Amino acid sequence: MKLSKKRFFIALLPPQEVQEKATEIKQYFAQFYHSKAALKSPPHITLQPPFEWELEDLSRLEKQLDKFCQFHSSIPMILDGFSAFKPRVIYINVVKTPELLTIQKNLMSELELSLDIVHEVSKSRPFNPHLTVAFRDLTKSNFAQAWAEFKDKKFYFEFLIDHLTLLIHNGKMWEVYKNFLLTHK
Repeated sequence: MKLSKKRFFIALLPPQEVQEKATEIKQYFAQFYHSKAALKSPPHITLQPPFEWELEDLSRLEKQLDKFCQFHSSIPMILDGFSAFKPRVIYINVVKTPELLTIQKNLMSELELSLDIVHEVSKSRPFNPHLTVAFRDLTKSNFAQAWAEFKDKKFYFEFLIDHLTLLIHNGKMWEVYKNFLLTHK
């Protein structure tokens, strides 16, 4: 029997209105700074970076995420302005709330213990939540121009996120595979 692996990651997706605003910014970067890579996924805050998983074993991953979400409640989220990982990445700044830091730490720990999903790089550095609007294909000179334009721009939203999202790579881009409701009261 041939097993087929796909790439997945787990994220928090903001409400539709915020996703639309963030996508407009990504489209602006594509048009004016020739940076299209961020358009290959919906606007999101990564909790568990990409990993490979057998499609035949997907129900085990889904059950574990369902179980995890029973012990976590909705997460307050604050997006406030722009920031950067120089010299290539510009992102919408995500405020490090205790709830956000806790769910990310708990999720990575749970996935490592229960499913042996480990992202070594993330284990060796602090979690820096962000919503990427330009990266990878943003040249250093375009970064400098874009950062000058965006570093003081206003962007502010507060909302609750009531689900985790499992995303799958279809060979060209990331798509939502399934949402898992955070049900703890």
